[in-house]
Amino acid sequence: MKRFATLSILAVATALTISLLTAGPAGCAGFSDPELKAFDQATTVYVATVRKDGNQSKPAPVWFTMSADRAQLLIQAHKGSWKDKRIRRGSPVIVWIGGLNGPSFVGKAEITKDAAVVDKILTDYPKKYTMDALVGPSRASFESGDRIAIRITPVKQLPADFSPAPGTPAPAI
Repeated sequence: MKRFATLSILAVATALTISLLTAGPAGCAGFSDPELKAFDQATTVYVATVRKDGNQSKPAPVWFTMSADRAQLLIQAHKGSWKDKRIRRGSPVIVWIGGLNGPSFVGKAEITKDAAVVDKILTDYPKKYTMDALVGPSRASFESGDRIAIRITPVKQLPADFSPAPGTPAPAI
């Protein structure tokens, strides 16, 4: 019986250690409830990338939607834009929700051709943005490569008073 109890404790300790090691840094297990609420109320997010010199770019307002599980932010951009070039280089992104004084985080951005991501953007944008039918992305623009889909996963929440400072060092991840 004593041996069984020792093995049980060892199994629990091992499972706990594995879960702690794979969870990542604190505050990075997806979006917080206040962030999700801010996303629900926002019509745009502001996105800045990190330049080669390590400084943040000027944030740009961007239309957005969320992944079905609300764990990732989905945006789109023109191929060849600075967002495209920097994200292809591996730049993290700094995101402000709803405005430059809104909740902010650093995220890992990846360009994806995942059909589910493209479909989510094409389905959600027209529901959220009335001008989308005239100026928004189309399936043809994604298929031709003119537009790219970008999936952003939160990595680090930033302090409530974090504000953009183009040309200054980006926050560490």
